[in-house]
Amino acid sequence: MMKNIIISWSSGKDSTLTLERLMESEDYHVVGLYTTHVNGEVPFQVTPLSVVEMQAQRLGLPLVAIELPAVFPSNEIYQSKVIQGIQTSGLPVDGIAFGDMFCNGIVDYRKSYVEPAGYEAIFPLLGEDSYTLAKEILQRGIETVMVTVDRNVLPESICGRFYTQELIDNLPKHVDPCGEDGEFHTLVVHSQYFSSSIELEHCGIETAERFSHLRYRVVSD
Repeated sequence: MMKNIIISWSSGKDSTLTLERLMESEDYHVVGLYTTHVNGEVPFQVTPLSVVEMQAQRLGLPLVAIELPAVFPSNEIYQSKVIQGIQTSGLPVDGIAFGDMFCNGIVDYRKSYVEPAGYEAIFPLLGEDSYTLAKEILQRGIETVMVTVDRNVLPESICGRFYTQELIDNLPKHVDPCGEDGEFHTLVVHSQYFSSSIELEHCGIETAERFSHLRYRVVSD
């Protein structure tokens, strides 16, 4: 029996790689995506909820949008919001898949609220080499735009660039090639499972206290 899985969807490349692996698995059936947002934007990526909805539509999957009261709510609030959102979604869910890569305590944290709710926590990318995963993302044709950078480690000018082998090769040595330490965040505009690409027109860079965010509008729908 294939297990029904909902994917924690950030709008970026790690979520997309997680999705593609599970779509190709004989053990899992992807029934939907869920994303958390604050005032209509996904934290860190700062992806408008409307764009996440476009991604879900192109994937042919339902999206469960879960609103948070703040970017960093308490663990109790965050966990209860996520579980309640999934439980009331109407989707048949056996497990929740996450795109986490590093074995840094995140597994125990996820399981601490997922398993008591009766779900299995699934980590298709966990513990794999970041360079190998970056190569797989490119080989699969996952088209990704850099939408957020941490200016403590990367120049603002990287915002808006496509995630390519050249970009990866030119990252500073201390920067993880998948940005798993939060050095950058991404937006996927096309993959083999998208019915069509999402085309963006860049509208400028928004400079916050530490992070810079690409601002854009969608020119294809």
